[in-house]
Amino acid sequence: MALLRGHWQLIFLTTLLFALWQTPVVAPLKILIVYLHELSHVIAILATGGSVESLTVNASEGGLVISRGGNRFLSLSAGYLGSLLLGALLFVAAVRTQADRAILGVLGGIILLTTVFYSREPFAVGFGLITGLGMLAIARFLPRDYSDLILRVIGLASMIYVPYDIFSDTIQRSNLRSDARMLAEEFGGATVMWGALWIVLSLGVLALCLRYGLGADSNIRPANKSRYRT
Repeated sequence: MALLRGHWQLIFLTTLLFALWQTPVVAPLKILIVYLHELSHVIAILATGGSVESLTVNASEGGLVISRGGNRFLSLSAGYLGSLLLGALLFVAAVRTQADRAILGVLGGIILLTTVFYSREPFAVGFGLITGLGMLAIARFLPRDYSDLILRVIGLASMIYVPYDIFSDTIQRSNLRSDARMLAEEFGGATVMWGALWIVLSLGVLALCLRYGLGADSNIRPANKSRYRT
C-alpha cells in the first residue's frame, strides 16, 4: 500500500504508456527517443574528436548520424545506452529535484541547436524545431509541474523503449544493419553478443534508477505543498 500511495502517478503513467504503445498517440514520443539515440551518437563523436555531418530521424522511428572520425567503439555503443542514460537522468531529475523547467529548457535548446547544425531532411528539421521550441515554450511560460510531467514521460518512455529496441534490433532481427552489427564487424564478436551485453547494462541502469531514484514518494504535488515525505 505504501508503494501505491507514494508512486501511484508513475504507476498510472507507465500503465498508460503500455496501453497506448502501439497507437499513433505515442508515435511522437517514440521518435523523440530515437532522436535521443542519435543525439547520443553525436555527443560521443564530438567528445572523442570527430565531426558530425548530419543527423536525421524519420516518421518510421528510424534515424541516422553521418560522421567523420571520433572513437568508433564509443560512438557505436553510445546510441542505445546513451539514450537510455539520458532518459534515466531526466526521470530522476524530475522526481528528485526542483529544476524541471531549467532541464526541459536545456534539452529543448540542445535539440534546436543539433537540428539547426546537423539536420537537413524536411521531417527531421520540422520535428526538431517543433520539439525544441515546444520544450522552451513550456519551460518558460507554463507552471513547473508541466515540465516535471514531460520529463517523467520522456524518462519512462526511454526506459520502456530502449531495452525493447535493443532486443528487436540486435537479437530478434540480428541481420539488421544496427549499431551492434557494425560493432561486431569492426571489433569482433557477434551482433547477438553485443545486443545481449547492452540489454544487461540497460536493465542494470533501470534497476539502479528505480532503486535509488524514486525515494519514498514520487507523486507530483501542488506547488504550495512539498513533494517529498519527511
